[in-house]
Amino acid sequence: MNQDQKGTTATASLLLDDQLCFALYAAQRAVTGAYRPLLDELGLTYPQYLTMLVLWERGEVAVKELGAALRLDYGTVSPLLKRLEAAGLVRRERSAADERSVRLQLTGEGEALRERAEQVPARLLESTGLHAPEIARLRTDLHRLAERVAAPENSATPE
Repeated sequence: MNQDQKGTTATASLLLDDQLCFALYAAQRAVTGAYRPLLDELGLTYPQYLTMLVLWERGEVAVKELGAALRLDYGTVSPLLKRLEAAGLVRRERSAADERSVRLQLTGEGEALRERAEQVPARLLESTGLHAPEIARLRTDLHRLAERVAAPENSATPE
């Protein structure tokens, strides 16, 4: 047990610096902040950049597929796509095969932005002070953590 500044005893499990959620939150804020100046050069916000990454990787996608890839709901994705469409980077069209499905595709301007964006990952890696193998290991661990926490057996409520 540790004593805080007021002299009361706090268990290790309730110390801020012992919280996994806080470590992830602080790291996420720092990394997103490091992206900001790089993405400002491209005229993109961080969520827009992630959206463009999916489109550059997969080409034309359904809005539902994009939401699943980004782990975002439709209410979050829709305004994001409206802004990208207004910027001339993407085009939304109803699927001819299924009127309920909206397909996304890059415009010529959206495709051209890819070339300028290719320098972002290397510049971000440089800002971390980590080497590529360390980043790869960290990324693998974070993906594994996300999968385990999101697993159905972990979301059941105790009886």
